[in-house]
Amino acid sequence: METHLQHRDRVGVADAVLLEDYTNETAFVDNLEKRFNENLIYTYIGPVLVSVNPYKDIHIYGPEYIEEYENKHFFEVPPHVFALTDTAYRSLKEENREQCILIAGESGAGKTEASKKVLQYVAAVTEHRGAVEKVKDKLLHSNPLLEAFGNAKTNRNDNSSRFGKYMDIQFDFQGLPVGGNILNYLLEKSRVINQAPGERNFHIFYQLLAGASDSELDELCLKRNLSLYYYLSHGGKSNGNNLDDKKAYDEVKKGIATLEFSELEQKEMFSIVASVLHMGNVGFTEEEGKAQISKAEALEAICKLIGVSESQLAKALTHRTITAHGDVVTSPLNRELAVYARDALAKAIYDRLFTWLVQRLNRSLQSEDARKYKAMGILDIYGFEIFQKNSFEQLCINFCNEKLQQLFIELTLKSEQEEYLKEGIEWQNVDYFDNKVICDLIEEKHKGIISVMDEECLRPGEPTDVTMLAKMNKNFKIHKHYISHEKADTKTQKTMGRDEFRLVHYAGDVTYNINGFLEKNNDLLFRDLKEAMCNSTNEIMKSIFPAKERESMKRPETAITQFRTSLNNLMDILMDKEPSYIRCIKPNDVKKAAVFDETLVRHQVKYLGLMENLRVRRAGFAYRRLYERFLQRYKSLCNATWPKWHGSPREGVQTLVNALGYEKDEYRMGKTKIFIRFPKTLFQTEDAFQLKKHELASKIQATYKSVLQRRKYLKTKQSAIVIQKWVRRYQAQKLAEQRRKAAFTITRLIKGFLTRNGPVTEINKAFIELAKAEWLIRLSKSLPQNILNRRWPPCPHACQEASALLERYYGAHMSRVYRYKLKPEKKEQLELKVLAESLFKNKKKIYPRSISTWFVNNRVPKEQQGILSDFIASTIAPTGEKEKYVTPVMKYDRHGYKPRERVLVVTNRAFYLLEVTKSVKQKHRFPLDVVSLVVTSENDKVLMIRLPEDLMKKDKGDLILEVPQLIEALTKIIDLTKKQHMLSILDQKTIEHHMKQGKHGVIEITTGNPQSIHKSKSGHLLIVASP
Repeated sequence: METHLQHRDRVGVADAVLLEDYTNETAFVDNLEKRFNENLIYTYIGPVLVSVNPYKDIHIYGPEYIEEYENKHFFEVPPHVFALTDTAYRSLKEENREQCILIAGESGAGKTEASKKVLQYVAAVTEHRGAVEKVKDKLLHSNPLLEAFGNAKTNRNDNSSRFGKYMDIQFDFQGLPVGGNILNYLLEKSRVINQAPGERNFHIFYQLLAGASDSELDELCLKRNLSLYYYLSHGGKSNGNNLDDKKAYDEVKKGIATLEFSELEQKEMFSIVASVLHMGNVGFTEEEGKAQISKAEALEAICKLIGVSESQLAKALTHRTITAHGDVVTSPLNRELAVYARDALAKAIYDRLFTWLVQRLNRSLQSEDARKYKAMGILDIYGFEIFQKNSFEQLCINFCNEKLQQLFIELTLKSEQEEYLKEGIEWQNVDYFDNKVICDLIEEKHKGIISVMDEECLRPGEPTDVTMLAKMNKNFKIHKHYISHEKADTKTQKTMGRDEFRLVHYAGDVTYNINGFLEKNNDLLFRDLKEAMCNSTNEIMKSIFPAKERESMKRPETAITQFRTSLNNLMDILMDKEPSYIRCIKPNDVKKAAVFDETLVRHQVKYLGLMENLRVRRAGFAYRRLYERFLQRYKSLCNATWPKWHGSPREGVQTLVNALGYEKDEYRMGKTKIFIRFPKTLFQTEDAFQLKKHELASKIQATYKSVLQRRKYLKTKQSAIVIQKWVRRYQAQKLAEQRRKAAFTITRLIKGFLTRNGPVTEINKAFIELAKAEWLIRLSKSLPQNILNRRWPPCPHACQEASALLERYYGAHMSRVYRYKLKPEKKEQLELKVLAESLFKNKKKIYPRSISTWFVNNRVPKEQQGILSDFIASTIAPTGEKEKYVTPVMKYDRHGYKPRERVLVVTNRAFYLLEVTKSVKQKHRFPLDVVSLVVTSENDKVLMIRLPEDLMKKDKGDLILEVPQLIEALTKIIDLTKKQHMLSILDQKTIEHHMKQGKHGVIEITTGNPQSIHKSKSGHLLIVASP
């Protein structure tokens, strides 16, 4: 911290305790402004951190800053929220002392952001392990949920917390976060039904309408138009242009998922939120003094969402049941009371929903086991409020701040006294403003303002705000911190109304308007409405309106009594912890960066009690520091301690201050620290140190220059030695290189010759090139001359790839020459052989027998050729058909399978099956393009000609033929038709053939010897093929 003292005229002092005129409020505010203008938003008052909201991002919260502040002493580094958090965290972890960070300030001063930075730092410096990360995620994601339901846009702050929050972060013995717990105080539920001009209702209403999907809104009976909802229109044009409600809603949904809310809980929670919006739209008319509901659709939506009876809720909103002396009386409400009942119900539902949400978050944040853990508390609570018109809420808030100020002064004085006693320094009593008298004025049992308010709420008759004010004026007329209109002087009476009273708080005088005090303190919800809510089918509603509440006849505690009880419990919690303080200040009311309103800041400095705190801190000594740190910084100012002190640090500091000429009353020597009374003493020491630095710098420069010169000489000497060494080395290398080259050349020649038949290398490359040339010459003289004898000459190892390519290319060349020399008849034969191969290879076992014989066009014996030729010339030729293939076949009858000799004639258009005896008789004719051919995959020669349905009527059925040259015949037919698909080769044991009138026959195929085709005992045609 001392490193910036030389710039104090420009940037001020980091610790206000070092201000010379520490009692001057102007000097304190001026110091804050200097630092604010330099983007230094943090200032200390001893251990208290003062934070001024910059209203801009100043980039001082990144990972590098977290690393800079981690495990650093509080005063080692510039003021920062990370420094305070690190000190509290290390005290909890290393000293096992529970901590509490108290954050205070008015709306818009940055309290919520400060609490987020505390959580951010704790999350960053703790270990990143699975279970720990889950807990940290829950702690961080609980904030968006609480802000959505508990924060709202006000004229002072776009994200103003409208409730007090105390969060405990629980740590295990390793200092790792394992859970958390949240307490909430005094939610401003009146905001649900009414907002000031320019302000908004709670964020969640706007986020739900902006971020929910259309289907979700339909389920909740909502529309996106804000003006449709009465409870959202009080603030006028307050839609919050600076707020991204859709993005915030996504954050809420993400937080809900992280905190493990069930689908039912989410649905019911948002149903309750929607029901509050609809409740504002329930209107009333009045007939003969009785209220009537005018907007039934809003009531219907409420009942649907929270699961209550529409008739019961309607009656509860327009009637009131009173039990007195055992009699039950139900009376109708007028319009004014009905509106009051509706608004009271809306406030009660939202307030209890918020309490349920906090309890639900606590269940999610609880650690898995029940062990007691050390905790660090974060209290983010509203600061002191002084408005133009102050009401019941301001009294509660200012009462809370009075209690906190009382605790603050008590703990600050206590810690100061403990440090003095620990260090052996005499303690002097400090005069300060003890605000216990104000706390007693408000909360003293049977005598305080709270007791008077509760008495008025409970007494029979018709108590009013005016009667209560009269009673207060009477009871406190002699109290010097209570001022009534009657008691005030003439000047004060001009500024006070008769319905107002004034309290002299520690932070200033506050005038409260009594109107509405009784109503807000009573916080009355009619019994009929409670009963209606208790009957809800919504599980959350059931839990926040329990059945036992309906049965109980006991009057609930008043609002301020409940608040006092919870506040006293909070004080008990804080008393058991070691406190740290963050005081947040808002620099201007326009929420702009670089604008510092001195009047506004001075007002906040007053009601935050900062001058009182500074005065208490400065009552003794302005500066204290451990001996080791003080000696380490300033030891250069004394010859005896410079450059190194060999004794104890305390003795060294004593020697140092004696040399500096400190007066006896300017300092005290504690057990571990030096205490300096006046800032000017420290400033003089620091200024002397800054001057001394120039002298030290000159000495360091002189020493450094001599060292540089010595290094230069030694470097030059070493360079000369190196050069000599390298010259000698170079000469030796040249001689060795010459010898190496000679040996290498000889070795290369021998190795190249020995490896000439191996893979190509740089060594044998020349020999291999020679071998390639010799081989090519030999090859040119011994090329194969016959296509059937392709013996290829051997080659060297290096020519294997080239030899393979040349062999392939030369073979292709010989084949090409051979093909060009072929005659048309032989070419046709070869083409038919190629076609046969594509049709039957690896498909028909009889195919290999056909390879060695040429195909012929006529297989008929010579004795039959004459008569057959005459028949073809006379019968077939006149039709324009040409004979293409003729062969004798054996035809098997369709029924008895009797074999009959026939001649098969294939023309360019059709099949002819002829019976040739002494004459030729045509038995069958089938067009080629309509039949299909079926053969087996075995060694048989059977061909089945399958006929289509239309030919089946003219003929008896499919033809079964045994063809001697089956492969030849089928190849000729396929070549003639160019239709390979008409041939089917079946690899199966039975084939079905079709006959006339839908009858079928079966051909069985088996293997064996000898080959035969005959009718089997089963009546089927049996083909026995050789294996």
